[in-house]
Amino acid sequence: MLIIGLSGLALTAVEREQLAAPQVSGVILFARNFATRGQVTELIESVRALRGDAFLVCVDQEGGRVQRFRDGFTALPPLATLGARYASDPQQALAHAEEHAWLMATEMRAIGVDLSFAPVLDLGRGNRAIGTRAFAAQPEVVSALGLAYLRGMRLGGMAATIKHFPGHGSVLEDTHVDRASDERDFDTICAEDLLPFIDAIDAGAEAAMMAHVVYPRVDSNPAGYSHTWVTDILRNELGFRGVVFSDDISMAAGESAGGVAARIQAHITAGCDLILACQPDIVDAALSETQGMTGFDPQRLASLCGSVAQSWDQLLDNPQRTRFIANLMKLMA
Repeated sequence: MLIIGLSGLALTAVEREQLAAPQVSGVILFARNFATRGQVTELIESVRALRGDAFLVCVDQEGGRVQRFRDGFTALPPLATLGARYASDPQQALAHAEEHAWLMATEMRAIGVDLSFAPVLDLGRGNRAIGTRAFAAQPEVVSALGLAYLRGMRLGGMAATIKHFPGHGSVLEDTHVDRASDERDFDTICAEDLLPFIDAIDAGAEAAMMAHVVYPRVDSNPAGYSHTWVTDILRNELGFRGVVFSDDISMAAGESAGGVAARIQAHITAGCDLILACQPDIVDAALSETQGMTGFDPQRLASLCGSVAQSWDQLLDNPQRTRFIANLMKLMA
């Protein structure tokens, strides 16, 4: 049930032991794990050699400032550029959203990444952590572009992870470094922030990632620790049947539950399926807390594993890729 972070450019002896633990279902890669395309491909292959294909390799390759792999990959524009284009030409913006998603997904699949945690469906309303990662401030615009992004990811052979449920964009604080509280009532959240998530769930989004934000007029716990948000609302009211990820338990806002053990137990009790332990210095504690627990259901895990992977040479030979890159570069001109 754990997705763990790695420390550097190649697996250490300790990390090989950690990856062998049955409760580890995948890894998440960051810029610290990337030097070149060849190097990160070798790193992914070394992980596969230990755990096989039924094991998730994940990344945040959103574009803009959150793009972990850069040199040798398409410099994807931030999602906010698509929202800006939507204001003047909605149909072109929707087409570009599909192109953006397809480029991201096919490049990641070509090197063996299963899942990029995308798209961001938070509203662009000034949050310090979200910023230009959001498509727009208007729920209906985020919903339309988000649905186009889901289509593009699927065409690229990748499942979608909608984040950060139920919406991280309407608070100021960055939950990586601070705690965040959204004081609005449920009806307001539902009419605004939840709208893109509801539409994406109806479109069959395969996974969702929870926010570390507290919504005190709904529940006193951060959403990822909240049975109300994960089970009662996301699962039961909205009918979501996909995989629920926690956000990183290393983040400052995640510390509200206590130590690593308490954070993991809080997520499990709320109903989360897979828990992100992104910082290497907490992995041992996470493994100790989950020792004896069974791994995540292989059939449900398989629903997130990538498909339709082309080689990098095949991608370079695809004229569609060249055209899509040219279209997206115009957004940043």
